[in-house]
Amino acid sequence: MTLYAVTGAGPVGWTVAEQLAARGDSVRILTRSGSGPDHPLVERLRVDASDAAALAPTLDGAAAVFSCIHGSAYSTAAWRRELPAAEAALLGVAGRLGAVVVFPESLYSYSRPDEVMTEDSERAAASGKRGVRTTLLAARAASATDTLSVVASDFYGPRVRMAHAGERMVPSVLEGRPVRLIGDPDAPHSFTYVPDLAAAMIAAAGLPRTPDRVLHAPTLPPLTQRTLTGAFAGAAGAAVPRLTGTPGTAVRALGLVMPSMRELGELAYQFDRPFVMDSTASDRVLGLAPTPLDVAAGETVRWWRARSTAVGGSRR
Repeated sequence: MTLYAVTGAGPVGWTVAEQLAARGDSVRILTRSGSGPDHPLVERLRVDASDAAALAPTLDGAAAVFSCIHGSAYSTAAWRRELPAAEAALLGVAGRLGAVVVFPESLYSYSRPDEVMTEDSERAAASGKRGVRTTLLAARAASATDTLSVVASDFYGPRVRMAHAGERMVPSVLEGRPVRLIGDPDAPHSFTYVPDLAAAMIAAAGLPRTPDRVLHAPTLPPLTQRTLTGAFAGAAGAAVPRLTGTPGTAVRALGLVMPSMRELGELAYQFDRPFVMDSTASDRVLGLAPTPLDVAAGETVRWWRARSTAVGGSRR
């Protein structure tokens, strides 16, 4: 039995902890709330992952740390204020203890998102949230601690709620309501199934140590938002809903008066035109492949239905 630590219990951290425990490993999941999977091999601890002194005893003995925390808000200001300092604290502690640190990463930092993005593509975006991700990747590369960053595109899957393919899409499909999307419903777009990202992070932790490495999570060839919505509808046995796309120009215009839309508008380019990543090279390195769409859509729908039943039952 190997000990691993996971910081954060969002969809990625939770799924990493579940997969590690399922294969018989011991897991410490560290969150401020004490949340995480209920499993005999998972120890849930209340820890501020940005506090180096508090982190040190909880990481002692861990072969790898899976850093799955996120900012307190989806905003450039929150990310700049919180994430570099939190990652620096973790890298310092993990390095002293000899643990590799594995990060989930986004495509935000890629300089030319209008091209197919591979592991060798330039990652030097400079502004807003994109620039924050570039800064984080540079700090990992400069750190003496061994790191692996596993890049994924927009998430879907169990526990994925605050996402384009989460609560904006699946509940509407299940309830037979129209779906309002950002961008062009028919633009090619890469979507990553969260269990595939978690499996890639775990596999990456077992690779020979390197000072810094960037890999891509197993991701299907590009879909469209229309195709993904149709897959959810098919898995649910429901009619394909009517889709309405909101162009990025409209989202950015709304951002002039609505801060939340301003943060979304910054990345609206991802849905107005093709936004494609290729994981072929990393799939070979990791010995993994993306989950077929029908299987992933089915698991996603089952989770949402179970959550709906649980929430409904708690209100009765």
